[in-house]
Amino acid sequence: MTPVDEELPPLDAPVRAWIHRAEELSATLPGLASAEPWQRREAARELSDLLAREYTDPVPDGVDIDDITLLGGDGPLRARRFRPSGADGALATMLWLHGGGWIGGTIDETLNDRTCADRALRSGVQLVSLEYRLAPEHPYPAPVDDAVAALADLRARADELGVDPAALGIGGNSAGATIAASAALRERDAGTALRHQALEVLPAALRPVGDSIHRHRRASGLDGAEHLADLYRGGAPLWAASPLDAPDLRGVAPALLLIAEFDPLRDGAVAYAEALRAAEVPVVVHLGAGHVHGSPGLTARWQGARDWRDRFAAELSAAYATPVPQPSRS
Repeated sequence: MTPVDEELPPLDAPVRAWIHRAEELSATLPGLASAEPWQRREAARELSDLLAREYTDPVPDGVDIDDITLLGGDGPLRARRFRPSGADGALATMLWLHGGGWIGGTIDETLNDRTCADRALRSGVQLVSLEYRLAPEHPYPAPVDDAVAALADLRARADELGVDPAALGIGGNSAGATIAASAALRERDAGTALRHQALEVLPAALRPVGDSIHRHRRASGLDGAEHLADLYRGGAPLWAASPLDAPDLRGVAPALLLIAEFDPLRDGAVAYAEALRAAEVPVVVHLGAGHVHGSPGLTARWQGARDWRDRFAAELSAAYATPVPQPSRS
């Protein structure tokens, strides 16, 4: 074991290999350290795509994928729809918000395509991934405005887009999960019922919470998490932008929280689940043993990621009461 390996928690070999590979590839991408947001985004996209091609299962057969346009908070936005092939009529639908630290990420990432397609197939739920606006150019509440407007557009165009408006929910990964949780609260405030919210490796608070935030940073690649949270927050009060600091969680949509064991954000996500329960919101929590913040995508290399994938799909199917197709591959 090298000195670098000694800094890591007890991780399975495929997770360690992925961390080392990410560090190796990052050293070849100087744009990751650029002061220009667009250069950082391009480099981060390249890194994500390189890793996904090695570590994430490809887009499965049996899913129809097309690009659509949805209304955002300040005009039209691109979105990508993932629909089980052969499905007729209105389907349970989840608006999906990708990760990327609030300043990056895109619906065009290989990882986003592969995971959204796989989840749509395995759960029977139609996923619509939104190209929401990014900080620092568009801090809070712009991304939340985009999600709320997109949900309204999905309802308004339900017949056209094959959406069951009575089974419409929201979900997100990492930064996208923060936006999704805030959007779910906005929907509650507007009296608009959401079927469900799926929050994957959620940054529940835009501030440090618990002991986990001081541990496992290298394993999860979140050394600059506080800075990114500040860029997203853009000076907004914590009670508005940070889901854990919302003054009242009662009546928000039922939630699924998928939490990684070795994630610096773990304690905040656990605290959010507890706060939801205290507000009498139905909550399902899945703690991914051996996972770090980004390891749920390692489906081509690691059984732990495949277990996470299967649990996520099963919980979506239960939440939306959808029939689950049987994928042709393991």
